[in-house]
Amino acid sequence: MLSAIGLIVSLGLLIYLTMRGINIIVAGIICSVVVAVTGGLNLETAMAKYYMDGFTGYFASWFLIFLLGAVFGKVMQDTKAADSIADWVSRRMGPGRAVFAVVAACAIMTYGGVSLFVVGFSVYPIAVSLFKKANLPHRFIPAALVFGSVSFTMTSPGSPEIQNLIPTKFFHTTPTGGGAIGFIIGFLILIAGGFWLGYMVKKAVAKGEGFDWSLSSSKESLEEVSAAGEKANVEDTGEKTPLPNPFLSILPLIMVIIILNITAQWLSSTSAAMVSLLLGILLTWVLNLKFVPHYWPSLASGSQNALVAAANTCAVVGFGSVAAKVPAFQSIVDSLVDIPGPPLVGLAIGISLICAITGSASGGLGIALPILAPIYLAKGLDPGAMHRISTLASGGLDSLPHNGYIVTTIRTICGETHKRSYKPVFYLSVALPTAALILAVILYSIF
Repeated sequence: MLSAIGLIVSLGLLIYLTMRGINIIVAGIICSVVVAVTGGLNLETAMAKYYMDGFTGYFASWFLIFLLGAVFGKVMQDTKAADSIADWVSRRMGPGRAVFAVVAACAIMTYGGVSLFVVGFSVYPIAVSLFKKANLPHRFIPAALVFGSVSFTMTSPGSPEIQNLIPTKFFHTTPTGGGAIGFIIGFLILIAGGFWLGYMVKKAVAKGEGFDWSLSSSKESLEEVSAAGEKANVEDTGEKTPLPNPFLSILPLIMVIIILNITAQWLSSTSAAMVSLLLGILLTWVLNLKFVPHYWPSLASGSQNALVAAANTCAVVGFGSVAAKVPAFQSIVDSLVDIPGPPLVGLAIGISLICAITGSASGGLGIALPILAPIYLAKGLDPGAMHRISTLASGGLDSLPHNGYIVTTIRTICGETHKRSYKPVFYLSVALPTAALILAVILYSIF
């Protein structure tokens, strides 16, 4: 009983501390101690072995992917290739289609392997310009950024995002695992989410809302909102900064996807991802030589970003590794396995809950799959179906308010508040992907 209470308390504490802005590494260690003590574990063993095994194991497996992905994103940013893509999309669609232009710009870059945070910072100024010209509510920009970045691009077959690569290690699949059903689900999320977001924006405009980022009612965030707005809300001067050719900017993204999915037929998906991202970095540099005054800053900054991102995720995995050793956790796993209905239901629920708890799709997969994958593989289920269900499950309940990318996008990038802007984010990144996951379970169970 105490073990179950401790598990619930530690999870609640992790969410609370994260939303309060406490560093996730510090929060992870504190909560690991709580769950270890209440779960009857030896504290030294729990922290020195279970926590550190989870932390270092995840780091060893995935750091090079984090590194190359972060460097690739930084190179795209420093060469202004990311700006060129966002600008090209915005000019083709125009203010009249501001919402879809923002989603499209984010989707193109994230499906091409660019880091989520780089995409957010690159597209936001374009989004502000488009939304301002069209007089659309600023509070919907976070939803457009998040929807374009994580809802279908990171969970669809062939994506180079780490959430689509982690399952390949446990199910011995390729990044296209899940086949036609996976593509159908991704397409449905894109279409349904696009119409849903457009409907919400039109409804708000019909009620009299317009572009005004300063309407936040949260007193504690007014300075933050103002600072972000002053950076992005710059009046057009008529002078445009030279940007690379948009075709040459998007070419490395296309090559990353193609090379990843071709080489994955012979190499492990991890090796294929490293090869494709490395070639993407080199190709971006080669195609944009005049926009690259120095190479080393991109490498240095990208490496620092990778260390921070990897360490934050490892901290969550370390906490999960400790939690997985307490009796209450094993009881939860047993109950999932025994859920009535198609076996994929238990896998989907298990990964969804763990990702919700940790507020991290990749961190949740890193905790859940070492435990759940052997159980469901032993049931003789299709590895491709399990791969796609795992990836889809990681991209739903992970986007609750304490998710790191959600917090960064709403508060740091957009200068908004959860109170004003999280509701549409929830609909598009939690409710819609969860509904898509249910449909995927049904389709994979039938076919």
